Amino acid sequence: MQLTHENTRFVKRKFPVTIVCDRIYFQQNIGSLFRIGEAFGIEKIIFIGKEIPLTPRKINKTSRSTHLQIPHFIIEETNDAIALLLKDQYEIIALEITSTSVPIQKITTPKDQKIALLIGNEIDGVSEALLAIANQTTHITMYGNNSSMNVVQATSIALYEISNRLNEI
Repeated sequence: MQLTHENTRFVKRKFPVTIVCDRIYFQQNIGSLFRIGEAFGIEKIIFIGKEIPLTPRKINKTSRSTHLQIPHFIIEETNDAIALLLKDQYEIIALEITSTSVPIQKITTPKDQKIALLIGNEIDGVSEALLAIANQTTHITMYGNNSSMNVVQATSIALYEISNRLNEI
């Protein structure tokens, strides 16, 4: 028998994880990031960029109202976001394929530290300025011809891995 939201046995948890969205502008992706973030118990979402389209009417459909449950804010300038992440001493994990990135299974999740998961723009990925401050850079190993996937799909996989590790600590 299929279970409903009311009768699942999932234990609600919050993890010290912040999703940092580097110039993500597609509203369907924004709404879906709220939804997947809520499902994995993240603390908040930071959007970097100007004119981020956080129009509730358009986001509500894909977020299923989770944009009302997850604290979020916009930082227009990348340098201001960098300053905040460094000041608040996040363990910064960039989700991006680079010459030094490691498979997602090999990242380390610190026990007593906040984690910032950097995810990149749908076209250009994570900016060089943000990659430069990352403590870890990780990728999702793929086996087809494509070298990338949708930002929400990739974030889902990363949050699954991170939350499982934090759940074990």
